[in-house]
Amino acid sequence: MKPQITTVHSLAGLRSTLRRLAHRMGLPVELRYRLALSAVRVAGAELAAGRPVLLETVPPQPCGEGAGERPAGSRPSGGRSAGTRPDSTRPDGARPDGTRPHGDGAEGQDTGRLVVRLHLPHAPRRPSLEGLPLPAERLPGTTAVWRVPVPLPAGGGDADRDDPPGLVDLLEEELSAAVDRADTLAEDHQRLKHELAETNSGVLALYVQLEERDEQLRQAHGRILRQLEDALRPPPVQVPGLEMAVHYEPAEKHAPTGGDLYDWFVLPDGTVHITVVDALGHGLTSTRSALNVTHAVRTLALEGHPLDSIVARTDEVLATFDHELMATVQLVRLDPVTGELVLANGSHPPALLVRADGESSLLEVRGRGIGFPLPGSERLLRDRLDPGDLLVLYTDGLTESRRDPREGEQRLALAAGRHRHRPIEDIPAAIAAEMHTVILHPDDTVALTVRRTSG
Repeated sequence: MKPQITTVHSLAGLRSTLRRLAHRMGLPVELRYRLALSAVRVAGAELAAGRPVLLETVPPQPCGEGAGERPAGSRPSGGRSAGTRPDSTRPDGARPDGTRPHGDGAEGQDTGRLVVRLHLPHAPRRPSLEGLPLPAERLPGTTAVWRVPVPLPAGGGDADRDDPPGLVDLLEEELSAAVDRADTLAEDHQRLKHELAETNSGVLALYVQLEERDEQLRQAHGRILRQLEDALRPPPVQVPGLEMAVHYEPAEKHAPTGGDLYDWFVLPDGTVHITVVDALGHGLTSTRSALNVTHAVRTLALEGHPLDSIVARTDEVLATFDHELMATVQLVRLDPVTGELVLANGSHPPALLVRADGESSLLEVRGRGIGFPLPGSERLLRDRLDPGDLLVLYTDGLTESRRDPREGEQRLALAAGRHRHRPIEDIPAAIAAEMHTVILHPDDTVALTVRRTSG
């Protein structure tokens, strides 16, 4: 087979010429139909507009033969073939349209490759070569070129093949190859789906194991935290004539320790002492600060210091080793026999007293907390807890969840009045649940209730 140029006037002629050429050269079926599809895409617009294109083919050349070069002015010796015409070159070696057959300068690199050039001499613009089934090189002007490896020895394509099959046979062969390719892809797809399903099954099993391990860790963490809470928060004091209960709610569920603590114990004279502390901050640092305050207050109270001096004395004791400590504190002394009630305060929210008949009042005492300027309670407030009366002590997380403490105190009075007849162990949590229906400012919360049961 020798180089030749074919003038093509239709898409059918272009397809037929390329398929027969590829078959003669022994190209693989997939490469054959990719070449035909690519050429059709490049020349489709020109042929649809009625403008002919030139198909130039250069067979692979043995090493040392110049890869398709011929002396200037020579003519191909082959006769006519279907859809072709003789390569009528001018004496200077150029084509009738003025272009040169081998002007891309790459012939020396085409040993063992079929070169297919598609010229669009009348195209108004350069054709697009993007996304072709078989990528093409762009030459100057409106020419595209494909360099296709040929598996057969040079010259064996023409001589060794008998009568070429018809176009229908070639199409059927390509269709059969496409079907085989599709079947192979389907099998690969099915295999990949199976492998993916096995992988997903393994990942799911691992995920389940991790979830189980995570749940075990959460349970262990919860047990440790409950033990820590039990150590930090003493149970209610059992004293005849008084019922006591408490509810604690942290601002952050994953860190259930904070700066809101309480302490209650019985003094040698039989009165009950209650301390409620709110240390600045959250987490373990504020817990340590609050513990320092409750321990210092307990020590001073058991030593017999007057109630009105304990807030200031606690500040003196702690200032020597905790310079950044700031905490509000409320101290309560309650005689379970007489119901006599005495309060001291250091910047803490006022206690709420709810009478048995539902009337309520805030027990406000001026004072400044631990770490504040001029710490201490300015005075003591005295009142009396009658049978059925309810005393509510709390931290600001209970009343300031909506950022307005006065509005929170009013809601607290209504909630405590509604729940005052419930069992004492249910009252603190019921009050907190009603107060926290809307939380705009989450904070640690302590709600502590005391009810007198007899005169």
